[in-house]
Amino acid sequence: MKYKSLMIGLLLAMAGQAAHAEQIGSVDTVFKMIGPDHKIVVEAFDDPDVNNVTCYISRAKTGGIKGGLGLAEDTSDAAISCQQVGPIEVSDKIKNGKTQGDVVFQKRTSLVFKKLQVVRFYDAKRNALVYLTYSDKVVDGSPKNAISAVPIMPWKG
Repeated sequence: MKYKSLMIGLLLAMAGQAAHAEQIGSVDTVFKMIGPDHKIVVEAFDDPDVNNVTCYISRAKTGGIKGGLGLAEDTSDAAISCQQVGPIEVSDKIKNGKTQGDVVFQKRTSLVFKKLQVVRFYDAKRNALVYLTYSDKVVDGSPKNAISAVPIMPWKG
């Protein structure tokens, strides 16, 4: 019982650190007679640690009966595009490399073991934020990934 409570607390703590996405839209890719169709979902989230950076993710979402019940495993296919939407101020913690590879977004893509993640890196030489999205499992992840870079530019507003 203690182990189960510890795992639930740990999962909730990890989920609390990452940003939450809002769905922008979706398109159906496969018609399913019973349950929702397979689709591609487009979601947006703001970097929780860097003001005025917004990322857009497109990802596959499995439909059908299992998908409708939340039991299906989504494929590892995803794309990402991040933009500066206002003046960016990067904290010293990020500039000093102490947050390299920090998870800024997570989305569960199966009932328990698989999730889509976005991690952030800071490229000091080019003064840019780099966002990498990939999918992982407890035992075996996927090499499928996508990347987006946001050069930190002066903002005229």
